[in-house]
Amino acid sequence: MMKSTVDTFTPFDPDNETGYLAWREQKLHAYPENIEELIVEVKDPGRLTKAEHAAIHARCRKTNMAIYAGPGGSDPDKAIPKALGEQFGLTQLDRNMGADDDGVTALKVVEGEWRNTYIPYTNRPIHWHTDGYYNTATEQIRGLILHCLSAAARGGENALLDHEIAYIHLRDANPDYIRALMKTDAMTIPANIREGEEIRPARSGPVFSVLADGPLHMRYTARTRSIEWSAEPATQAAVNTLVAFLDSPSAYIYRATLQPGQGLICNNVLHDRSGFDDDDEHTRQLYRLRYYQRIADT
Repeated sequence: MMKSTVDTFTPFDPDNETGYLAWREQKLHAYPENIEELIVEVKDPGRLTKAEHAAIHARCRKTNMAIYAGPGGSDPDKAIPKALGEQFGLTQLDRNMGADDDGVTALKVVEGEWRNTYIPYTNRPIHWHTDGYYNTATEQIRGLILHCLSAAARGGENALLDHEIAYIHLRDANPDYIRALMKTDAMTIPANIREGEEIRPARSGPVFSVLADGPLHMRYTARTRSIEWSAEPATQAAVNTLVAFLDSPSAYIYRATLQPGQGLICNNVLHDRSGFDDDDEHTRQLYRLRYYQRIADT
């Protein structure tokens, strides 16, 4: 039996009921009821005022995410989202396969190259996931920024869910679900092989884990192909319960279509993307910045 990845004396330990209930009460108290409560208007994302920084930080502490809305519009300067991240302690970028040399990934429809075999570079829907779920344990994505340069003509909506809310839903349903999803063999992503070459080996790991400094981390994908879940009954039941929750009309699931100058800054919360259509005047493009750090002091 594979061991769990949680230490004792944390509210995320399934055996620490007292600690969990205290944390749960605090977490859900005055939790934002809609996406509008997460939006912070800013004059310059690269140079936030103290009040703007405090407003974004407070939302991230509560919900693990915030939406900033700046006047920059379609300004293609990558320094804007990078400077925003630096103000929240986000500096260690994941230079993934699709990223540019500076670690920033331009997400847009790409034709005629290897990228168009990966859904983020198409206009097709992307199911629920956290970013970098296929990364190694030492290179997990903990922070994420999505910065919008231009929106599609139609579609391109993101659904967003605080992963701590997902944890609460599963734990309240059955603490054994958490125990199962904390095992190191809970979820395996098979090797990525392209044209006979192994781009990335198979990687197994937990869905939920607790970071060394205390926060909860989640790695997840709702993909149904190229994934291997543990055959343990509790794991199967937990996954089915999570899928049902993500497909529900829960008030905890926010939805937003980012507009030029807006962006999401978060602790790699659960998110998806609807399909979209571009036209001659509207081409969806976002910058994606993945970090090995969480937002500081959250």
